[in-house]
Amino acid sequence: MTDDRLIVALDVPDALSGLKLAQEIGDAVGFYKIGLGMLATGGLGLANELIQDHGKRIFLDMKLFDISATIEAAVSRLARFDLDFLTVHGDPHVVRAAKEGASGTELKILAVTVLTSLDREDLDACLIRAGKIPDLVVDRAGRALDAGADGVIASPQEARLIRALPEAAGRLIVTPGVRPFGSGLGDQKRVATPAEAIAEGADHIVVGRPVWQSADPRSAALSITEEMNSPQAKTPNR
Repeated sequence: MTDDRLIVALDVPDALSGLKLAQEIGDAVGFYKIGLGMLATGGLGLANELIQDHGKRIFLDMKLFDISATIEAAVSRLARFDLDFLTVHGDPHVVRAAKEGASGTELKILAVTVLTSLDREDLDACLIRAGKIPDLVVDRAGRALDAGADGVIASPQEARLIRALPEAAGRLIVTPGVRPFGSGLGDQKRVATPAEAIAEGADHIVVGRPVWQSADPRSAALSITEEMNSPQAKTPNR
């Protein structure tokens, strides 16, 4: 049985490459993320094929942001694909509209807090208000959860702080920016290992390059699953 706490990001060029990778990994992974990078090259078709023909779960990472009517309409149409997770920006009006669009379905709406590729210098350039990133993440997470989000996207470094929020009870925390020990950081700046992320309170971790860039993606995925079930994943390092 697969450990669906691991979500592998299919950050490959097109649907054919994504399907080939999923077939190579086989039953080692049951949950995949498909993002904007594959939207124009068959991403939704791949999502449907993996769900219908291979029994996989799908996290569609679109990070939607628009006026409420557009968000509601977009989410309502995407919900027809029998997806598990969909991301939207964590602004309360966006979250409320997305939840309305997903009503009557099993689709979980996850709110993006602060992208794990950003640091304080990046936020300053975007004119985001002053403050430490963990404080901003927790504030945005609380507001998104109050607006009805089923969970949030946050770095492993903020997962414990979010889990402590009263609003987080029964909600999901999904953490990108996860890198097995010895892996390169790529464009991520706020990272942790799989064991650390789980110990800090993440329900799911998202791993991309360390799996699909590996010479043996199946073994890489199994190694991450093994680490998530190690003793180190039970006690945070602090």
